[in-house]
Formats: sequence, C-alpha cells, structure tokens
Amino acid sequence: MVRPDPRGRLPAPASKESSLTLERGLALLQAVADAESEAPSISELAAAIGASRAAVYRLLVPLQSRGLVRREGSKVRLGLGVLRLASNVLPQLRLAAQPALRTLAEHVGATAHLTVADGTEAQAVAVVEPSWTAYHVAYRVGSRHPVHRGAAGKAIGLSPEGRQWVHSTGELQPGAFGVAAPVRGVPGLRASVGVVALEKLDGDVVGPQVVRAAQEVADALR
Repeated sequence: MVRPDPRGRLPAPASKESSLTLERGLALLQAVADAESEAPSISELAAAIGASRAAVYRLLVPLQSRGLVRREGSKVRLGLGVLRLASNVLPQLRLAAQPALRTLAEHVGATAHLTVADGTEAQAVAVVEPSWTAYHVAYRVGSRHPVHRGAAGKAIGLSPEGRQWVHSTGELQPGAFGVAAPVRGVPGLRASVGVVALEKLDGDVVGPQVVRAAQEVADALR
C-alpha cells in the first residue's frame, strides 16, 4: 500500500522520479560545462540548477563514477569521460551525413561536405567526392578555416529569417566556388552542408539542392 507523506502527498511514480533525477543530472553537467574558466563550487552549482547542496552531492556521485566530472575540494570540473563521449560524435555525424552528401555530390558533380563550427573556426567533418567527374576539388576531412570565410563558414551564421544559402568565390582556395546552407533544427549543432567546385556554380540551381541536403542531414541527426 502506498502511503502519503506527512503533508498528505503521495510519492511520485518511480519512472517520474528517475526522469527528474536524469534531468537534474544533465542540468548539473551542463552547469559545470558552462563555466568558462574558474571551476564552479558546490554552492554555485546548487544555485544554477535550483537544488540543495545535498542534492548536488548526490547527483555528482554517478557523474564522477563515469568520469564525466571530477571534484577538487568544493570545486567541480569536467572529467576526461567527456572527451571519450565527444570522440564518438564526429564518426556519428559522418555516418548520418553520408547518404545526403553522396546524393548531393553526384547530382551537382562537385565535392560535397559537412562543416561544423568549432569556436572561431569551421572544420570539415565529412567529405564526399563525385564519382563521375573528370576532376574535382580534393577537400580533406579535418580541414579548418575561419568561420567567417568561405560559403561553408558563412552559411553557419545565416539568420533563420534570412537567406537559405550562400555562395563564395576564391575565399579559401583561388579559383574555387562554393555554395552552402546551414543545418538547422539540431540542438547544440552549428553546421552547414555545401559543395565546392573548380568551375562556377549556378546558385539558383545548386542552392536549393544544398538546402535540401542540409535538411536531410538535420533529419538524420534528430
């Protein structure tokens, strides 16, 4: 028989309690990650997630056991377990993006890529080259450039209310033409899908194809 507490309230179902605990644990991890320099204290974390210090101590136990955070006295920092999780992100992004990039590369006849913002830089994390062209741009996975340069970087910063795609000419490589569109609707991801070629691309034709590919990538990641 389920008994009410002294205030007459029935205990929450176990599934709801588990959900609330998970939500608070994730909020705590996010609060630790959001500290840009000085490691937050237990009291600061309690204030950040709206919980008691005792609750923060309890929530830290499973996070510490998995290496996601580490304690330094009353301070809390991210642990190396976060790096292990992060190392699995890019392979999953590549896998999810491959079908859309392959279709885009073959239809346009240009090298297609998924580019992700990393601070002030943009990094190519997936690249697919067309199979039928006589020549095409060789674009390496891992290539980086300032996020404000090139179609791939500029597309990441496009406003949702503005243009759907952007083009560039020779900003990253002399004689190269690029068209890119932002990947939208994936929480925490700032990215774009684009193509780069050694001949001028017709934006009115290629732009909508790039936008469609970016949407397909977003759908694959949700």
